[in-house]
Amino acid sequence: MHDRASLARIAEEADIVLSERGRGPVYLDGKDVSEAIRARKVSDAASVMSTVPRVRRAMVEQQRRLGHSIDSVMEGRDIGTVVFPDADLKVFLVASIEERARRRLRDLEKRGEPTSLADVLEEIGERDRRDSTRQDSPLVKAEDAVELDTTGLTIEEQVDAVIRLTRERGATHDPAGNEAGGGTEHTEESE
Repeated sequence: MHDRASLARIAEEADIVLSERGRGPVYLDGKDVSEAIRARKVSDAASVMSTVPRVRRAMVEQQRRLGHSIDSVMEGRDIGTVVFPDADLKVFLVASIEERARRRLRDLEKRGEPTSLADVLEEIGERDRRDSTRQDSPLVKAEDAVELDTTGLTIEEQVDAVIRLTRERGATHDPAGNEAGGGTEHTEESE
């Protein structure tokens, strides 16, 4: 990960494909990476590599291409500020660091990657610091984003809250799949 030029070239040449409506596999250069991208080491490496300006710019272009190719709800730490600053609806998801660590620990245990809550808390704190201080595309809440505190909410309750916001704000597409208009992107920032 120390050869920035090679990392940038790989990011610029990557062929990323999402299945229709984003509910199926994610492909990278023809290979299904749906599970691999959720692995702990990949998640950690993504945050580190995003500090390389050319890599981050290449990923922004990839995300824009993917977001324009299908109606979408996207999540990411700079989706509403850099990737799609003109989205109809931006939801900035937050939760306590303890809640986020518990969720991540559950996910890692389900994947067979056991660790401790203390280690996950430390990793999340470090990632937050790194992502909010990077030069290109830092983690910040967009001025026009709606903040949604998901502490204590189930995933179903979170989805319901975003759908409710979409309807209340008159966004042009309902993330539940009910057509409400055109194909404008709706974005979410991750906590």
